[in-house]
Amino acid sequence: MHVYIFTNMKRIAYLILLIPIINACSPLCKMTNNNTKTFVKVRGTQFMIGNKPYNFIGTNFWAGMNLGSVAKSGNRNRLIRELDAMQNIGINNLRIMALTEGPDTEPFRIVPSNNDKGTLNEDYLIGLDFLLSEMKKRNMYAVVCLSNFWPWSGGFAQYQKWARDIEHIEYPMDTINGNWDLYMKNTAKFYSSQRAIQIYHQSISKVISRKNTVTNILYKDDATIMSWQLCNEPRGMNNVKDYLKWIDTTASLIKSIDNNHLVSIGSEGFTSDKIHNGTPFIETHSFKKIDYTTAHLWIQNWGMYNPSKHNETYIASIQFAKEYIKEHVELSNKLNKPFVIEEFGIMKDSGSYNPTATTKNRDSYFDFVFNEIYQYSMQQKASGVNFWAWSGEGRPRANACWWSIGDDFTGDPPHELQGWYSVYDTDTSTHNVIKKYAALMKSIK
Repeated sequence: MHVYIFTNMKRIAYLILLIPIINACSPLCKMTNNNTKTFVKVRGTQFMIGNKPYNFIGTNFWAGMNLGSVAKSGNRNRLIRELDAMQNIGINNLRIMALTEGPDTEPFRIVPSNNDKGTLNEDYLIGLDFLLSEMKKRNMYAVVCLSNFWPWSGGFAQYQKWARDIEHIEYPMDTINGNWDLYMKNTAKFYSSQRAIQIYHQSISKVISRKNTVTNILYKDDATIMSWQLCNEPRGMNNVKDYLKWIDTTASLIKSIDNNHLVSIGSEGFTSDKIHNGTPFIETHSFKKIDYTTAHLWIQNWGMYNPSKHNETYIASIQFAKEYIKEHVELSNKLNKPFVIEEFGIMKDSGSYNPTATTKNRDSYFDFVFNEIYQYSMQQKASGVNFWAWSGEGRPRANACWWSIGDDFTGDPPHELQGWYSVYDTDTSTHNVIKKYAALMKSIK
């Protein structure tokens, strides 16, 4: 601001006349410069940006932070191209990772990680800074995931190891018939470990309280962030009571640090087993500080769909998906909260892991899920959907291989065979489906 001393009475008179105009402009200037005016908020079952509803087609882009890093494994030029490509087909919501737990010697994980027993790696937080700054330029919004129930980013099992609750992590991927049920029940013991939760709370508090080194905006004041998400796909298993307590205490902690942003759980919803997996939808989403509901939809992982037997399994899978979405929409509306399908996907045709394989069946399925959410959004009963997952330029080293250090980051996390659910930059027919529904969702008034 510049201050001028006027000695000429004519200039003084002019300044006096100008003051009301400056004052009249002040609210507009505040709206332009005050970041809080563009935060995503909730009104009933809708997301709102200002006075307009926010309905979106988005994707999962978990490697964004790593690509944005200044360290050796970063690739900012690729990150910029990926964001441009997504923007060009209408994607404006990215579900991203903010914390990945080490050590980097562990198998089946994102490497390098950025969290070592609560000590955070600045190189990769700078990568997150850069990612958010570039998303801001493109008017994209981020769902920022703060941990993981699964081992591909360290997650809850690693927190338990740091807390000395366990001596080693039993990875189901170590054997062909890995015991996922044992892994899940052991991981769910996290909710009962005060020390493990303490390290987790310390870690997430550091991220939420951070100042972006690129924009110099505190994260809590950055409208690019749509919501903080407690975890990717947490399950209560046989520890539901402590699981629910963890949701409530963690959401309360986040709101005590940052009351500008929404908070979500990252819940899959009922999954394929309402009872065994310990994810009661109403109970988990009824907390006051949980602002909206989520569900994930995996017809292949849950055993309904077989891409090698598409004609025999697709119709029944579609019927399951339709009922699954409907049930969660109805329950979310009872809670009077917005609803998002934030993960879904299927393989390329015939179950191929080859990036050049055709995508006719996947395109049909994407069209179905997008249309379901679009129709519900038209009725103000749903608000968005994120497909799994954007790979863009990333290509697996070989079809159906495990990820290794030095390989491209793809849409498939390191604990899954590469090429499984990735959407590539060359999948133009899939892009056309995404673009169609991104425009339709944006047109909803």
